[in-house]
Formats: sequence, structure tokens, C-alpha cells
Amino acid sequence: MTEALLSGTPTVKTERIGPVGRIRLDRPAKLNAVDLEMAEGIARVLEAWEEDPDVTLLLLDSTSPRAFCSGGDLRALSDLIRVEGPEAGVRKITRVYGVMRQIAAYTKPIVSLLDGIAMGGGIGLGGHVPYRVVTERSVLAMPETGIGITPDAGGSWILAQMPGLSGLRLALLGERMTGAQAVQNGFADYLLPSGSLPDLVTQLATQPVPDMLATLAQPVPAAPEHAVEACYNAPDLAQVLHNLEADGSEAARQDHEALSRLCPFSLQITWAAWHRARTLESLDDAFVQETTLVSHLMPRPDFLEGVRAKLIDKDNAPRWQPATLDEVNPDEVARCFQRL
Repeated sequence: MTEALLSGTPTVKTERIGPVGRIRLDRPAKLNAVDLEMAEGIARVLEAWEEDPDVTLLLLDSTSPRAFCSGGDLRALSDLIRVEGPEAGVRKITRVYGVMRQIAAYTKPIVSLLDGIAMGGGIGLGGHVPYRVVTERSVLAMPETGIGITPDAGGSWILAQMPGLSGLRLALLGERMTGAQAVQNGFADYLLPSGSLPDLVTQLATQPVPDMLATLAQPVPAAPEHAVEACYNAPDLAQVLHNLEADGSEAARQDHEALSRLCPFSLQITWAAWHRARTLESLDDAFVQETTLVSHLMPRPDFLEGVRAKLIDKDNAPRWQPATLDEVNPDEVARCFQRL
């Protein structure tokens, strides 16, 4: 049964399949980039179904196999900041974070199908629920250091829970993960063939979720340690770069080159944030830290410049301020952890 008007927005479709309430992101031209309209549409559905005794399970997915959610609508956010100032952007993104926290704390179980692209804000929508499904088409990442901010949408919490220094490396580099790697790294729970998703949707209404997912899921081996992970065992980023240079391997060269292209201030913030996140007690605490950091980072010129270079002009030649890690003022980094 379709409930087309429940969300109040055409970008969020809803459907009832027996006891399952299905929430479908439907903004395919934007790869389901989440904006405030979409987030608030999801929130309205969550509120309606939380009080509905006939809905016992929620399914969160996309109408498009290309993307679950590619992240936040950064073009729209940068336009808003240019017109109304960074404070307006911070207010809007904070409200979107609130919906992500609502999803994470929902009282009924949720299954998310992270099929296709799931990055940044897509992790915030589908990465903090009890049952997270990926496929061979999935591409997951937290690429925020490439646009002048830092892993957010609760992604810093997942990165901080990863074993060893693997989460630190991913937080800094924003490296893309396959579906199998997402399971290995704690961003997902089950790897399923994309061809099995229609059966999954049907069976959710009649079978216990854990049993059904375990039957359909493909085995995923434990993640091997990355070849240069040991290089990140350092007191600061300068030493990491030195370690990578000294390593001499092709993997180390690639990491060194990637780090040199990313926003220096964001890298220093992310380095400190990851280490602090390791001491936090909950996902909610991570959202608080992320909100504080983004509130400081969004007014800086790096965010608009990162969006310009990556998404608007697409020249991939951002002019970061400052331009190098050595020029980053550690006192400015420390101030970003102080709540405004």
C-alpha cells in the first residue's frame, strides 16, 4: 500500500508491505543528496510510524540502484552560505543531523539498503541502524577532507570504532570502500547480491530479520591490515608523511600523494577529532563533537573552495587556506573544538 503524502515531499516515498514501513529516497537526478526537505520528510514518516502499532519494522532504501544517498546537497548548501552567510548553513546542517540522530535512536528496528553510492550524509541516514545491507554495487566513503570539512553525520564514530589505525587512515584519506570492505570496516553488517534485494524486501514482511539476512548474506573475511597502516602510528601528521616517504612502497607513495591534495586544515582537524572520538562514549557524543567542528569549519574559505573545485567547476584544483600542513596554526585547530 502506497502512502504518497505521508512524508510531505516528493523526494521521500513511502509504502506499507504488511508490517513493514518502507521509506524510499527519491531524488535520483541528485543521487539522493540529502537536503533539509528530504530529512524533514523522513522525520515526518518516522514520527507517524513510531505511534502506529501495525508497523513493526522499517526499511530505508532508494528508488535508484545508482545511489542510496551520495551525501549532503553541497551545491545547495554552498549557495545558501554565499547568499545568507555561514550561520544559515550551520543551522540547516544541524537540523539534518537531528534527523540522523532520530533515525539512530528509533524505537523500532530499521533495515537500510546501502546499495549504490552511500557517502557522507548517506552514512548519517543509513549507517546507524541495526541492520545495514550492502551489495557488490555499493560504494561507501567519508570524503569530507576533500571539501574542507571533517567526517560528520556520525561517521566519525564508526571510524573511531575500527581496529588499530585503519579508521584514522580512512578518516584522513576519505578512501572509497566496496560493499565487502564496508562490512569489514564496520560501516555495514551484511553483504548481499543486488539481485536478491527484491526477495529481501518481500521476505522482510514474513520472516525474522536476522535469520533471513544471515541466509541471504555472502561471507566476508576479516579485514587484513593495510600495507601502510603502521605509518599512521605517529605523534602527528608530519611524522605520518615522513613515515610514508621512508616506507618507499607504491601504497605509501599513493597515500602520501593523496594526503598532499587534501585540505591541510581539515586534515589537522580530522587527526585531532579521530583521537578524541576514541575516548567518546556514544554516537550522540560524536554528533555533538562533529556539530561543533562543522560550526567552525563552515565559515572558513576552505569549504566553499572545496565544493567549487569538486562539484561546481570540477577542476579538482582547490586553493586551500593555508596551503600546507606546516602552515596550519595549532591554536586555531584547538579552538575548533570549543562550542560556539
